[in-house]
Amino acid sequence: MQLNLPNSLTLARIVMIPIFGLVFFLPVEWAGLVAALVFGLAAVTDWLDGYLARRWEQTSAFGAFLDPVADKLMVAVALVALVAVNPSPWFAFAAAVIIGREIAVSALREWMAELGKRATVAVSMIGKFKTAAQMIAIVMLLYGEPVLGLPTSILGLLLLYIAAGLTLWSMIIYLRAAWVVLEGSPREPGGES
Repeated sequence: MQLNLPNSLTLARIVMIPIFGLVFFLPVEWAGLVAALVFGLAAVTDWLDGYLARRWEQTSAFGAFLDPVADKLMVAVALVALVAVNPSPWFAFAAAVIIGREIAVSALREWMAELGKRATVAVSMIGKFKTAAQMIAIVMLLYGEPVLGLPTSILGLLLLYIAAGLTLWSMIIYLRAAWVVLEGSPREPGGES
C-alpha cells in the first residue's frame, strides 16, 4: 500500500465516521451544525481524493478498493443516524433504498470484476448526480436549521427522495448493463445462498 495524499484523504474519511457518530448524538445545541460540517468535509474529501489521484497519476488498487468503502460507510452511518432521530416510514424507505442499492451495486461490481467485466458496470453520470443529491440532502438534513429563510429540513428531505429515485434509476442501468453477463454466466454448485 502506497500512502499518498489521495489515500490519506480516504483514510481520514474513515476516521471521520466515528467522530461524526459521536458528534451527531451529543446532547448539545451545536451537534447538528458540527455533524453537518464533518459530513460535508468527508464529502469534499471524497471528490478531492479522486481528483488528486487522477491528476497526479497516483491511482492505486488500495485507493480503488478503499474509496467506495469509505463513501458507503459514511453515507450509511449518516442515514441510519438521521432515521434514528426522524423515524418516519418515508424517510426510512428512502434511506433503505439508498443503502440497499449501495450494497447491491458494490456486490455486482465486485462480481463483475472477478469475471473481468468491471467496465460493464462503471460509474455513470446518473450515479454522479445521485451522489451529489444525496450528499447535499444529508448535509441539509443534518444541519436542519433554516438558511436565508429556506427550510433546509424540507428541502433536504425532498432532495433525499430525488436521490432515492436516482438511486433506483442508476441501479436499473447497472443491472441492465450487467444482465448479459448475469444471464450467461454458469452457476457454481452450492453458490446460491
